Formats: sequence, structure tokens, C-alpha cells
Amino acid sequence: MPGSMTYRHIGIVGTGRVACAIGHALAGHSAEPVGIWGRNPARCQDAVISIGRAHAAAGLADIAANCDLIILAVSDDALENVTAELAAAATGIPSSFVFHVSGRSGVAILEPLRAAGFTTAAIHPAMTFTGDPTKEVRHMVDARFAVTGSTDQANAQACAIVTLLGGIPVEISEDRRALYHAALCHAANHLVTLIASSCRALASAGANEPAALLAPLVRAALDNSLDRGMAALSGPLLRGDNETVATHLTALEQDCPDLLPAYRAMALATLDELGRVREPTSEHALRTTLA
Repeated sequence: MPGSMTYRHIGIVGTGRVACAIGHALAGHSAEPVGIWGRNPARCQDAVISIGRAHAAAGLADIAANCDLIILAVSDDALENVTAELAAAATGIPSSFVFHVSGRSGVAILEPLRAAGFTTAAIHPAMTFTGDPTKEVRHMVDARFAVTGSTDQANAQACAIVTLLGGIPVEISEDRRALYHAALCHAANHLVTLIASSCRALASAGANEPAALLAPLVRAALDNSLDRGMAALSGPLLRGDNETVATHLTALEQDCPDLLPAYRAMALATLDELGRVREPTSEHALRTTLA
């Protein structure tokens, strides 16, 4: 992995696939074992085991007090509440660098943390995560990461972290984040979407070389789909993130209206396919939003 930068103590809020993969990738760059915190103690312990050089943190206050790099790897719909809780727990504590890994949100959602003295950014890896951290660390090499910083300094720090992960940073402006994320989901989660349409949307969002940004994501999604079928699916439909889907629809209607019918159709087809293998999360709410 490129780079030799070391943090005093890296903390991760979240215990899912992305949290484990990034924790595994950065564990060697933390002088202290990586601190992990999540609301479910059992899942937190699983994440500690998955990462290896890690320990379960006592709580958000522990993460805020002891970590100079904090990663928020929670679901899109939970990010706002977690941000507010971390900001409240960090009152009077010296600032650290905090970033989230949501594709939908930019850096504005972290404003309570910036106001509390933290340096903030959004760093989204343009790839899929299926629960194999060792494999995903390899996939991060040469993958594109969408970067949005609250300041020029935050942007530089975010780009340095992407380089540390072996990836390539792509700067996306705050007002283009929803369109950027919708384009990625349209290409990766549906698999048969026309790549050219997603490239056009990414270009409108301000991304350079959109085909290069998409390439690692689409190849991994294709490989995982062929290997695992619907078990390879990731994204807001699988998680039941209704608000994320609604944000996608608004962004597409405003900036790429010709993509909207295909997005709706593929999302509904994905819910249908999910229904054949399991009970989709929040199916009724998602179908109502997509109608």
C-alpha cells in the first residue's frame, strides 16, 4: 500500500462491510489498534475480529477523545444522527480529521462536527463491498474515490488518505454529490444499465474520466454477480434506504431527466428479484417512492 503516514489512533464508527474493509486497510497506519464502535456489541466484536489489529471502543465519547482520524461508516440514513451524537460527545475535545464514506452526502451533513472544531470531508470509494476485507483492500488499489472537503486543507487531507489506500481521488463538488451517487448506483446495482448513460451523468457532476471512475466498480459488480447472484447486491435498495433513493430521483429529474425512467424501472426490477430470494427491507416504502 502506498504511503507511510501514520495516525496516533484511528477510530471507526460503524461495523459493516465498508467499515471492516477500510479498517483492515488502515490498521497498519494507526500507532494504536483501531478503535471500533457500533450500536450492536456482537457486530462490533465481529468487526474487531475481521479487522484484526483493532479493539471495541467504549462509545462515541471514547472515539472523539482518543482518535485523530475518525471514519463514519454507517448507513446513509443514519449519518445525520451519528454526526450530531459525535459532535455532542466531542465538546471541548481538540479537533481531529473526520470523514464519512457515504456516496449520497457531501460534507454539509458534517457541519455540526466542523462547527465543533473538526476538519471534515466526504470520501466515497467507487466500488462494491461484499464482506471480504482482504480482497476489497486489493480492489481499492487504483479505484476511484469521490472526495469533497469542507476546506482546501480538508480536501488535501482527504486526497492523502485516498492515496494511502492506494486509490485515486476524484474531486466532486458539494452540489453534485447526489447526481454522482445516483450514477454509480444506476451502473453497479442494476448491472445491465448502459455504461454510456452513467458516464454522461458523472461528467455532468464534474468528474474527470468518468469511464475510468466506473471501470473498477463495474468489473467487481459483474464478477460478484456471476459468482454470487443476488447475494452480491449492495446499495440503498438492499439496505432499505428510502431517503437515498428519493434523493437520486430528485437529482436525476433536475440534471439527467432522460435517465429517470430507466432508473425507476431497474429499481423496481431489482426489488422484484430480491423478493424471489428474501423479504426486501422497507419494500412498500421503496415501491411508493419509485411509483
